[in-house]
Amino acid sequence: MVSQTVTVKNEQGLHMRPAGIFAKEMTRFQSDVNLVFNGKKINAKSVMNIIAGCIKCGCQMDIECEGEDETEALKAAVELIESGLGEA
Repeated sequence: MVSQTVTVKNEQGLHMRPAGIFAKEMTRFQSDVNLVFNGKKINAKSVMNIIAGCIKCGCQMDIECEGEDETEALKAAVELIESGLGEA
């Protein structure tokens, strides 16, 4: 398993549009991808789970990836969050 801590840059947090972009990108990977926020593990391939996590701007979370393409999945996930998913 690989993981990295990131800070959400989107002014509105991970609402429907950025959550949808993030989840869609994560489904390309075979590895399990989870966001760990406030002690909860959130399935990063599920738009509804991401939205339900109430992850706001400035929040720190861990991205955890486990599986055969975990390194590539983590790299892509970190790049997406740090890019602001087209909003920051």
